[in-house]
Formats: sequence, C-alpha cells, structure tokens
Amino acid sequence: MKVRHIVLGLLSISVIAPIFLYTDRVGSFVNPSSSRRDFLDDVSAFTVPGDTRHLNVLHQETSAALKEPIGVVYSDNSTVTREHKSARVLSATDEERQQQQLSNPIRQVIDRAPPGLTTALDSHPNASDISEHSDNKHDRLTEPADAQVRHLKDQLIRAKLYLSLPAIKNNPHVTRELRLRVKEVTRALGDATKDSDLPKNAVDKLKAMDQSLEKGKQIQDDCAAVVKKLRAMLHSSEEQLRVHKKQTMFLTQLTAKTLPKGLHCLPLRLTTEYYTLNSSQQNFPNQQKLEDPRLYHYALFSDNILAAAVVVNSTISHAKHPSDHVFHIVTDRLNYAAMRMWFLSNPPGKATIQVQNIEEFTWLNSSYSPVLKQLGSPSMIDYYFRAHRASSDSNLKFRNPKYLSILNHLRFYLPEIFPKLNKVLFLDDDIVVQKDLTGLWSLDLKGNVNGAVETCGESFHRFDRYLNFSNPLISKNFDPHACGWAYGMNIFDLAEWRRQSITEVYHRWQRLNRDRQLWKLGTLPPGLITFWKRTYSLDKSWHVLGLGYNPNVNQREIDRAAVIHYNGNLKPWLEIGIPKYKIYWAKYVDYETVYLRECNINP
Repeated sequence: MKVRHIVLGLLSISVIAPIFLYTDRVGSFVNPSSSRRDFLDDVSAFTVPGDTRHLNVLHQETSAALKEPIGVVYSDNSTVTREHKSARVLSATDEERQQQQLSNPIRQVIDRAPPGLTTALDSHPNASDISEHSDNKHDRLTEPADAQVRHLKDQLIRAKLYLSLPAIKNNPHVTRELRLRVKEVTRALGDATKDSDLPKNAVDKLKAMDQSLEKGKQIQDDCAAVVKKLRAMLHSSEEQLRVHKKQTMFLTQLTAKTLPKGLHCLPLRLTTEYYTLNSSQQNFPNQQKLEDPRLYHYALFSDNILAAAVVVNSTISHAKHPSDHVFHIVTDRLNYAAMRMWFLSNPPGKATIQVQNIEEFTWLNSSYSPVLKQLGSPSMIDYYFRAHRASSDSNLKFRNPKYLSILNHLRFYLPEIFPKLNKVLFLDDDIVVQKDLTGLWSLDLKGNVNGAVETCGESFHRFDRYLNFSNPLISKNFDPHACGWAYGMNIFDLAEWRRQSITEVYHRWQRLNRDRQLWKLGTLPPGLITFWKRTYSLDKSWHVLGLGYNPNVNQREIDRAAVIHYNGNLKPWLEIGIPKYKIYWAKYVDYETVYLRECNINP
C-alpha cells in the first residue's frame, strides 16, 4: 500500500509539476509587473534539439496553419503602429518556415509555443522580430538621416536598368508596372535630401517598388547582360557629370565676370553727379598727409566702387586712430569720377582719401613696362578673346580678360607710385578688415620685401601649381615644393624694394615669359618669382582666405582673422556669393545711401 502511494506521488510530481512550471512561466509574461527583458533572456536561453517534435503538454496548432492575431503590431521607421485586421494565414510555405526555424532557434521556440503564449508574444510591442530586438534598435539609432532617400534612388536605378533589358521589354505587364512605379517613386522623392523631407506615403511607394523589382528579378536571370548594362550606365553617367561640371564652371566664370545691373548703374549715377560740382567741391581734404611716411598708408587698386568702399569702411571701423590712416585708391578712367564722387559724398571719418586715375601715370608705358607691351599685343588679345581657341586651355580662369587690365599689375610698381613712402599695405578690393592693422607697420621683415601669409596647407598652393617646371628656366631657379603665399593683404617694405631693384627683377622675368611658356595665369606666378626668397611669412591670423569659393572655411579662423578674403568667383556683391559669408561684407555697406537706393542695390 505504501509502495502504491509512493508511486502515485512520484507520478503526480512528474506530470503536474511541469504544468505548474510552464503555467507559472506564462503567467510571469502576461503579468504587467513582470519584466519583458527577463522573458526575452529566458526564451533566448532555450536550446532546440535536432528533433523538432511538438511540445505535448498543451495542444498547439501546426506551423503551417498558424494564424496571426487580430491585433498585429509592427514597427516601421521606429514608429509603432497597430493594425486591426481579420485573422489571416501566413503566406510562408512549409519549406520557408523550416528554413527560418533552422536559422532562428528563438523563433522555433515561439512557433512551438501554445496559442495563448503565441498571442501574448505577438502582441508584445517589440515582437516584430524578437531575436533581433537589440540589433534593430541599434540600427535605427545609427541609421543615416537619408537612408530611405538613398534606397529610393537605388530603386530608380534598378528599375531603369530592368526596363532597358530585352527580357523585361518582352513582358508588357511587368514593363507597365515598373514604369508606373518609377513615376510614383520619382514623385515621392522630389527634391528630398533627407528622410524627413519625404511625404508620408514614401514608405508605401518603396515597398511597392521592391515588389515590382522582385518580379523583374525573377524574369531577368542573365547576369552578364545586367553587368554590361550597368557598365554602360556608369560610363554614360560619368560623361554627363563631366559635361555638367564643364558647363557649371563656364557659367560660374561668366557670372563672375558679369557686372550686376545695380553696380553698372552706380558709377553712371555718381559720374553724372560729380560733374555737377564746381572745382573746389571736387577736392579731398588733408592732402598734405599723402606723402607723410609716419602715417599708415594703404594701396587699393580697383574699378569696383562698392567693393572699395567696404575695404575703406571696414578698415576705419577697427582703426584705433583713424586720422593717421591714408588710403591711396587708383582706378581706371571710366570709374575715376564716380570713385571720387562716392568718397566725397561718403567720407571715411577722419581718414585721408586719395583717388587717382591710372592714366595720370605717364611713366607707365609700353617702353618702360614689358607687361604693358604684352597686354596690348595682338597675340595676347587673341589668346584671351578668340572663342575658337577656348579648348586650348582646360582651365577657363586662364582666359579671364581681367588679366588684360594694367590695374591688376600695378602692385609691381609701388615704389614708383609712392616715391616718398617707406612702407605700404597693399589690399585687394575683395577683402574685409576685422581688426586694427597698424601692428603690421612695426613688424621686422628681416630684410625681406614682402610680408604675406603662406598658403601651403594644401598641395595645390605650392610653386609647381603655378609655374611650368618642365621649362629649364623655372626648374633651375625654383623649388617645385616651395610654399606659395597669398596676395590680398601684403605689407611691402618700399625702401628694401628699391635697394634690391625688385621692379627690374619683375621686368626681366616678364620679358622671358613673352610667349607664356613659364606661366599663364595673372599676377601671383610672377609675384612668386619676383619675391622668391624675399617674402616674410606672417601669422595666418592676419589673413584668412577662401570665402569666395569654399563654404567650409573654419569659423574659428574667420572670427579671429584680421582680414578675411573673398578670393574666388563667389564674390559677396554677386548673387552667387556664399550667403553665410555675405553678412561680413554687407554690414559695411549703407544701403540707405541715396545712390544705392536709386540703383536698386539691396542686401
């Protein structure tokens, strides 16, 4: 009798205990107070043997007949949505489910679980794929902001590829479907650059396109044809990109050379006003300061009135003693009266202004200056202006007619222009001054003539970028890896210039370059040659460049710079100027001035 009770007790323990343990596990999951993570950890700890027999404790449905619950929870772009539908049979085949089970043992356990447990699991907020819960969460956190945009663009490329293949063309139904999907995706994509720019239905379009592409993939099985077509598309895209880059460069150069209507109106309006003044009203005050070497003298050569005004205004705004600053502006005959009228009507405080006409420099003629003789030669004019030769140089900036202007070459004649001065600060007209510059006059240039900021931070700012080192005259005299420097803000020691006969050095190299075999572009190459081993390197904070072409100039460098330079085509007075840099220039323009309002010049 005792043996019988013992046997029954053991039997009840072996049968009933697993049920309680199993029921307790289910209860701990459905109980809101239990931890979801504990359940996931426990499930992931299950091991499934090779024998995939069903659990026999509770009745369960076969995997092929397993139905989704009425409330289906899924995650789409990190947004959980609930979809109420009637129960529907999963579309996976027995073979697909078996493959999924073999590759995902956690899913196996879930599929083998009783209906109550399966329903509870499927209604879990993160049940879209339990086994990849943490991985998917991490992917969503690190997913690029333009992931869907890039996916849509890739889909368009694949669709266009399929539409060009014979196997797809022979299937009218798939062809029509793909063309429809291309239109839908193109419309959804629009001008979007990040996922937040996409419309709400973009995800639906993406999924629909994926389905259509899958149909195309099943029809097209010739990989060699696909590879061949992709190579052709790549070659075509590269060619189109090359053409578009060339067109963009040409149009940018054209825009940079074109004078805006307002800036064309301004000198006309000022010139008219200037000639209404009597002779006494046309003179500037403080002319006795023009040759005083104890003062701070600036050289500015420009035919752009508004740009010259910004240089003067920004310099005076930061000068500690404005009355000690003298600006020598040289312009051409066309803008001479207008330049004078501007500074007569808008005097720069206590500073002294001188405006000169380059035609007044009678000593500057072709018999004295080799470059002036070359600029007027038929071959030079033909080089810069004949359209049929435009293909001879790949770089269009080599052909900028501004290099025909003698104003651009006046920087090599500073001692002749200012015979009684010892030091002059040369400024380009596309700069803005942000700090007091008087410290430059007290610098010891250590016997050098030119004080400038070096620009060898990049490889393309070294000598071999500007000079033709295949010519023995260049290769024997200069180092191709020598560091270049920048024009735009240069302190020149005119006394040392005269002592070393720098102008004659410049003339000698200009004569050697009469056929343009040593260099082609502008004034920097002859400047590098003329001031070779005669340039003192200034601290980079004196002069920061790139605001006329580089939208990524370091903001900290801009803020601490004494001078910022809009070198490049994207000048701040043009519409194509970089917007975030225009504010530094525009704040020194008084747009309420009557002449600017009459010419409709606005910020």
